[in-house]
Amino acid sequence: MNMGISDVTLQGLFGPLSGSSYCVLASTQLTTPLKQLKSKRRKCSFYMKLQSYSGIDPNLLLINGAQVKSFQGKADRNRSQFLKCQCQRTDGIPGISSEDGNGAWLKGHSGAKRQFEATAQKVFDIEEIKQVRHDNEEIILNDDKSASTGAVKFAPPKRKGSSIEDEALHLLQESVVHYCGTPVGTIAAKVLTDVSALNYDQVFIRDFVPSGIAFLLKGEYDIVRNFILHTLQLQSWEKTIDCHSPGQGLMPASFKVRTVPLDGDDSATEEVLDPDFGEAAIGRVAPVDSGLWWIILLRAYGKCSGDLSVQERIDVQTGIKMILKLCLSDGFDMFPTLLVTDGSCMIDRRMGIHGHPLEIQALFYSALLCAREMLAPEDGSADLLRALNNRLIALSFHIREYYWVDMKKLNEIYRYKTEEYSYDAVNKFNIYPDQIPPWLVEWMPDIGGYLIGNLQPAHMDFRFFSLGNLWSIVSSLATTQQSHAILDLIEAKWSDLVADMPLKICYPALDGQEWRIITGSDPKNT
Repeated sequence: MNMGISDVTLQGLFGPLSGSSYCVLASTQLTTPLKQLKSKRRKCSFYMKLQSYSGIDPNLLLINGAQVKSFQGKADRNRSQFLKCQCQRTDGIPGISSEDGNGAWLKGHSGAKRQFEATAQKVFDIEEIKQVRHDNEEIILNDDKSASTGAVKFAPPKRKGSSIEDEALHLLQESVVHYCGTPVGTIAAKVLTDVSALNYDQVFIRDFVPSGIAFLLKGEYDIVRNFILHTLQLQSWEKTIDCHSPGQGLMPASFKVRTVPLDGDDSATEEVLDPDFGEAAIGRVAPVDSGLWWIILLRAYGKCSGDLSVQERIDVQTGIKMILKLCLSDGFDMFPTLLVTDGSCMIDRRMGIHGHPLEIQALFYSALLCAREMLAPEDGSADLLRALNNRLIALSFHIREYYWVDMKKLNEIYRYKTEEYSYDAVNKFNIYPDQIPPWLVEWMPDIGGYLIGNLQPAHMDFRFFSLGNLWSIVSSLATTQQSHAILDLIEAKWSDLVADMPLKICYPALDGQEWRIITGSDPKNT
């Protein structure tokens, strides 16, 4: 739904990178005139179509966290005990420190029907009043206040709101869940039928991220702050499935606010949070992406609200470290990508993405970048930061080199030699050319390409996964050239990927015997 979100996606959310970014507005001041900018850049007809559905606000930039004392650990709470109300309120917004940044504008394509204007980032070290107008709102950077606190005032929208947008805002507000009188999230789905037997009435971490971004853009920071802190408290709970406990740092897939009788007094009740780490989920799927989304949303909150006190808290710093240690732990895998089971992200159902799915790798890369910006510089974090930086380098090379496919790469795969045993083998994963599906050769445009959905030994999943590819652009996991090529492919195959609805989750859809084998004949995953 269009929440008036800016159409300029930022690398800034994930910190300074070694390479150039595709969609970036990270300069400390907006100095390029719009007229000059428009004359130099071609308009992107795909981008104009896509911006009617969604976008990401350019205000979500990065600031290094201040140094805090290390936290030695938290005691696990017994899983049988519910989390009781410990509401906390925002204690004000501290000042932001300045930091350098650089970036580049989105390069467009011909055929655009309407122009777009860049929204201003929250600038640091402001010396004069600057105003930037956007289609949906006006951001006013006040000289005397912004220079010291980085505060940004959002003027009310001056254009007429659409009925669809108003309806979306109304539904969003109706989906808010309260805990002890304070908002803590939004339910997964607000439907008319009774779904109490399922978990659609719970607050999912991944599902709240787009809702959280919408609230941040509207200046409603409390609900995002409450969500971040309450889910963090759930992280330390004891998690057991059939006498087995996963590693520390696992974030819940969802939680539900329940009303239970007060101990010793059946006439009184209290509200408690009941998390689900997968032990009650359909299929008992592990929420691998929850912790990654949590880190990304934490960074977005700090940048959009200017409140860095949350990420500087000792318990929050510890939560970040626990997630990173869980993701960076050594295992049997030979690749820098995260090895996960099927159903570990997206729709929690089998999609044939077990192994190293692109979506998880893009989120992993983003979370590492965000965590690097938020971790306090202290002696206890040195080894973790070193492992984080090494993983970022290896992961970006692996995805850009081996997940990328276009017409040139397809021709290379057709000429692959197989069964190569050497350190300098070209066909490192022993991919047989017969794996290339017939539909791909006819579907792939001459100009354009994309990152495949999965890569494992002797297996390449050539399906196009929308979230993984677009998030790779947002986080600069894809190179500038690859980012352009992905958008070129979406524009060229608009009728297949978008048509009369928002972007499809993946293309092509599975059917017949292939659907039965890959999804396990799941009727909800047709």
